[in-house]
Amino acid sequence: MPLPGFEAQLKMAAVERLEELQRESLLNKKPRKAAVMMLIYPINDIAHFVLIERMISKGAHSGQIAFPGGRKEEEDQDDAVTAIRETHEEVGIIPEQQEIITAGTPIYIPPSNYMVAPFLAFAKAELQFTPQPSEVKSIIEVPLHELMDARNVRQHTLSTSYATDITVPCYCLQDQVVWGGATAMMLAEFKTMLQQSLSLSND
Repeated sequence: MPLPGFEAQLKMAAVERLEELQRESLLNKKPRKAAVMMLIYPINDIAHFVLIERMISKGAHSGQIAFPGGRKEEEDQDDAVTAIRETHEEVGIIPEQQEIITAGTPIYIPPSNYMVAPFLAFAKAELQFTPQPSEVKSIIEVPLHELMDARNVRQHTLSTSYATDITVPCYCLQDQVVWGGATAMMLAEFKTMLQQSLSLSND
């Protein structure tokens, strides 16, 4: 099916981010490339996906809730290879356990000047995660039904490096607030894709 695309991602974008995206022009930029993975797997026959809490650092995404993923290396043949390699490095899941289903819509992240390619993958067996100590503070295993539940879409007030006390849309997943940065926007697109898939299977 066609990707829901940027329109779906914007459901979880902060107003300030929309304005920033409108101001930013990629014509004069050379964004670095990165890729991330939404990896779905079973726990007791219930579908889950994995998020990570990043370590506190000096980076633009310090301490954030995110998908496993990272920067594209020269030896990576394509973005999918990057997503698989980074998922292996950050949470210890070997490439053979990651079966890519589809790519999502790439999203530009102005604070770090990255163009991020998201991928949706499936693992047939239960997984054992090994977080990379230097980058991953904790592993967050989220039942997929939490993402699909409309009651977990809320509003949250916070302060960022560019705004104070702003109210943004967010997902509340496993007691974690995943707000209108790139991760929430990519989750919004994958959620739309899954909803469309369920609708087609029920027709």
